[in-house]
Amino acid sequence: QVQLVESGGGLVQAGGSLRLSCAASGRTFSRNAWFRQAPGKEREFVAAISSSGGTYYSDSVKGRFTISRDNAKNTVNLQMNSLKPEDTAVYYCAARVGVGLEYDYWGQGTQVTVSS
Repeated sequence: QVQLVESGGGLVQAGGSLRLSCAASGRTFSRNAWFRQAPGKEREFVAAISSSGGTYYSDSVKGRFTISRDNAKNTVNLQMNSLKPEDTAVYYCAARVGVGLEYDYWGQGTQVTVSS
């Protein structure tokens, strides 16, 4: 059974940092990603990492966030620096098995709140 479990969310002041982790169990994936959803807004893509290590970022987080993979622990991390109030959202870990556009598995989400 595949499970994705996020951790590391919390409350931080603007300009601070947080590190999110997504622990995966059950299988390996072709791509892992982070999405976020702020109150009243649609879910949006944040960052992704492929099985070969290629990384992708939304323009809003490029240069501030870093996605990485720890293969030994089967975790995917999102280091978030220079946080802004507009980064406040529930952050979701997602994983894809094949090469399609849709993600097959999702975590339960972790809250990130950035105070001004």
